[in-house]
Amino acid sequence: MTELRNVEADLSRFRARVLIASLAVLCAFALLAARLVYLQVFRHTDLSEQAESNRTAIVPIVPNRGLILDRNGIVLASNYSAYTLEITPSKVDNVEETIAALEKVVDIQLRDKRRFKRLREEAKNFESLPIRTRLTDVEVARFAAQRFRFPGVDIKARLFRSYPYGELGSHVVGYIGRINQSEKERIDEGDEQGNYRGTDYIGKLGVEQSFERQLHGITGVEQVETSAGGRAVRRLASNPAIPGDTVMLSIDIKLQKLVEDMFGDRRGALVALDPKTGDVLAFVSKPTFDPNLFVDGIDAESWEALNESIDKPLLNRALRGTYPPGSTYKPFMALAALQLGARAPGTLINDPGFYMFGGRRFGSPENEKGGIMDMHRAIVESSNVYFYSLANEIGVDAMHDFMKPLGFGQITGIDIHGEVRGVLPSQAWKRGYFKRPEQQKWFAGETISLGIGQGYNSFTMLQLAQATAVLANNGIKYKPRLIIGTQDPVTRAIHPLPVAPPEDLGYKPENVAVIRKGLAGVVQGGTSARVFAGAGYLSGGKTGTAQAVGAPKGSKYNSAKMEEHQRDHALYIAVAPAEDPKIALAVIVENAGWGAGAAAPIARRAFDYLLLGQYPSEEDMAAVQKGQAAAPIGKPRRAADIAALPVAGVPAMPEAPRVEAPAAATAARTEGVVPVAGKPAASAPVAATRPR
Repeated sequence: MTELRNVEADLSRFRARVLIASLAVLCAFALLAARLVYLQVFRHTDLSEQAESNRTAIVPIVPNRGLILDRNGIVLASNYSAYTLEITPSKVDNVEETIAALEKVVDIQLRDKRRFKRLREEAKNFESLPIRTRLTDVEVARFAAQRFRFPGVDIKARLFRSYPYGELGSHVVGYIGRINQSEKERIDEGDEQGNYRGTDYIGKLGVEQSFERQLHGITGVEQVETSAGGRAVRRLASNPAIPGDTVMLSIDIKLQKLVEDMFGDRRGALVALDPKTGDVLAFVSKPTFDPNLFVDGIDAESWEALNESIDKPLLNRALRGTYPPGSTYKPFMALAALQLGARAPGTLINDPGFYMFGGRRFGSPENEKGGIMDMHRAIVESSNVYFYSLANEIGVDAMHDFMKPLGFGQITGIDIHGEVRGVLPSQAWKRGYFKRPEQQKWFAGETISLGIGQGYNSFTMLQLAQATAVLANNGIKYKPRLIIGTQDPVTRAIHPLPVAPPEDLGYKPENVAVIRKGLAGVVQGGTSARVFAGAGYLSGGKTGTAQAVGAPKGSKYNSAKMEEHQRDHALYIAVAPAEDPKIALAVIVENAGWGAGAAAPIARRAFDYLLLGQYPSEEDMAAVQKGQAAAPIGKPRRAADIAALPVAGVPAMPEAPRVEAPAAATAARTEGVVPVAGKPAASAPVAATRPR
């Protein structure tokens, strides 16, 4: 018998199932709607930005770095564009194999591989790193034809820093190099990270470092639409970069070159100042180095040669080298005597050739004349005995207090980084410097050597030049400066930097006159008279010889039996013209012996160049470089006819790009101003007995 189905029950179940299915579908659509509302309303801003980011890219526009010029508009640091072959390691399966294949297309040297390896260790994996810089047009074309073989490898156009005159003035100009980790941290802490996007380089030394903010400029940004493969399709918006300011130096690069050439292969430093403004006319440190070596990253061999050289070419001797001033200190000692009332100009002191103190004999050079000395004759003939006794009368602390305002042993405040203080000794200094109590006591005999610029005295040529400029300017002191103005790259407006307010040291005019008369006497009939014979102007100066190492007690100085690096230093300070000085300088030639034989001739040729427009003859230049010159020999050449010798592959200076000099320099010319214009020993060394 067949069972009949309950239709009503089946319909009820069917309706229930339909309802459940409908509810499920409705819930599903509700969830989709809720998700849609969430994405479209609540996440709209975030998702819109992500979509825009996928469609577009923000690319930094690196600004052109500012130029560096000398006071006459000659370009000392500039930029040029060149092609670079770069690898992005994250986009390359095997970097080593890729480089090996690239070697068959373009020339890749061992130094390029070493630099790439170092950069890869320092950089992030997704950054683009150069394997070859400054590609030729032929190399660019050769790679472009085979670009499809090298995913992750691209050619980019980059700006490179160029120093047209290589080693010339390198300690002043400085150089740029890749940003290291400590510099990156400093940039991040200073909230400048955005301004260094896309930038790999930063100033490392000299003006490049000290004026990094002005030279770097402001980074721009560009918004571009990209394809799915990341290639730029079109530019959507752009905020252009602002180039760095042009920085104008106070130095005359032709004077700088003349002085550097006169040093030859010798070590030393020269600082020349305009005493009426503090402008640095020349800032020489020898030997120098080529800053172009650092632009792409210096190779290991070049770095080793520079860093391990006994001549220390990376040391800025004018700024960081400290030396005993020797007899160039005597004019300042004489001024101290006058100002402190310790001696009158006419006070007579007998110089028998030695000075006895505490049972110890302080000697004088064998060629010293000796006899009865007043202050003028003591300066002219450089009497050791006169200044030995003067130091004993004044005392170490009074000397310290008088010399400090002159700038000895102090930071001058020049506008580049790295200046050192040196040592201006006092009893308090010795107590703070030495650790053992027996070393901290000041002995009266230590004061004696200070009077002739020996002992613990240790100053930079910058400090000595500034003090000399104070004498030239009748006791008015200016802060030395290397930067005289900047130029806006957009408006081309020149902004001269104001001269810092001078400081009047309060010297009596009659006292300064006595010292300046003594300096002129040195040139007329003293230790540098032969060097300035026949000069068309009257200058003032003082020779000096300073010990590089202490001599054993009772021994005689014999340079022939000493290592070259142990011989005495030759120094000279000078002002010119004597009646109204336009220039004051200090120069040292390391281990060259007598100041009149090695240092004073350099000053004479610099003065001839500035005041008379004369350039040394080739014969005379060779003699100066060997330390065998006195007065100029041969017929001097007209400075205007001499083109500064070009560095290999660089045009001569007169053909170099020029920019109008700042108004400050122009005003100086119209007013008649010349337009160019360490660690102390553990015990005080034996007093110097060298010729001056």
